[in-house]
Amino acid sequence: MEWHLILTLFGTFAVLLTLGIPVSFAIGLSSLATIMMSLPLEPAIAVVAQRMAAGLDNFALLAIPFFILAGNIMNQGGIALRLINFAKVLGGRLPGSLAHVNVLANMMFGSISGSAVASAAAVGGTMAPLQKKDGYDESFSAAVNITSCPTGLLIPPSNTLIVFSLVSGGTSIAALFLAGYLPGILMGLSLMIVAGIIAKRRGYPLAPRPTLAAVWDTFIKAAPSLLLIVVIMGGIIGGIFTATEASAIAVVYTLVLAVGFYREVRVRDLPKIVLESAVTTSIVLLLVGASMGMSWAMANADIPYMIADALLAVSENPLIILLIINVILLIVGIFMDMTPAVLIFTPIFLPIVLDLGVDPVHFGIMMTFNLAIGLCTPPVGSALFVGCSVANISIDKVIKPLLPFYAALFLALLAVTFIPQISLLLPQLILGY
Repeated sequence: MEWHLILTLFGTFAVLLTLGIPVSFAIGLSSLATIMMSLPLEPAIAVVAQRMAAGLDNFALLAIPFFILAGNIMNQGGIALRLINFAKVLGGRLPGSLAHVNVLANMMFGSISGSAVASAAAVGGTMAPLQKKDGYDESFSAAVNITSCPTGLLIPPSNTLIVFSLVSGGTSIAALFLAGYLPGILMGLSLMIVAGIIAKRRGYPLAPRPTLAAVWDTFIKAAPSLLLIVVIMGGIIGGIFTATEASAIAVVYTLVLAVGFYREVRVRDLPKIVLESAVTTSIVLLLVGASMGMSWAMANADIPYMIADALLAVSENPLIILLIINVILLIVGIFMDMTPAVLIFTPIFLPIVLDLGVDPVHFGIMMTFNLAIGLCTPPVGSALFVGCSVANISIDKVIKPLLPFYAALFLALLAVTFIPQISLLLPQLILGY
């Protein structure tokens, strides 16, 4: 085993992150330093460059910029308010109705926008004043919003699942998309149960019963936005188009919806939206390219085999191995964002679980669910910072209210981990997976 290569790779990576170097550059430089332990400088640079270029030369990656663009168009297209109004109809008569509305709206808006941060800002910014007016504790409201905004990352379309498909060697995107529905719904329901219990104990009010006319009106206004998911998944499942082609169709659909139907986005706003999407895409794809170099460096140092031997020395029971991997990923998620974590740790853990008979689709959903929790945790959780910002509350005041929601998310994660059918039922029923 090449211990010096392992220490160089992860040691350099940790030091660069500590110094505040952006993650993508830290990945690339640590990979280069590791490869230079085996090759001279110029060939090492060539290897990293070649791996980056090869990693980005993938047709499936085109889905990422298109879905990002579609999400940004929807974010500015007046979608959030319409979905919130529709969520009020769905959860308005439950104890702590506005908390349930927050969760449901995040599930819908997050799945459409593909961004937990955008969902936390758009839904939380709208819900916080309403909850404050009805006497909800600000820290409780912020905790609900922070923990529910990542639910949309499991409900398709999901860029994280596309990235997992790439680094896992081509796991079916259609199967991953379908597999995300039930775990995403379970994630939301677990949060709603906790929110309902707390709300009932505190005596938070119920929303007034809506009239049938109001129900129909809110549904009609929200239906065009929700129809996007039907169009995308229907086309993919029906074999009409691939996930990549679906992403382009999503852009056309959202453009027509935001500019022509809702008229919340003007033509002169489009250059700014496209520029913002290009910047976000650049960040994601730079991470993808740099991680391909790290994957080569890890393979060259036999790191996956070494970690596999270490885990199998503990136990050969798949359930124990999955539990250990979950603990490791939960710790990783506290300090690292989802995309680099998926890119770095999928090549390490996937071969291990495949040897134990774990389905790659099941593992991809488990990994995404796990790392989504990290978005809500200090010290670097992006959803935590945005959720506190829109609620105008300090992080220290929201940590205690977050604890019961963390517990609910962890229990839901265990259910997804140890009951594979939660993930695999829909792909098996619909795709014959």
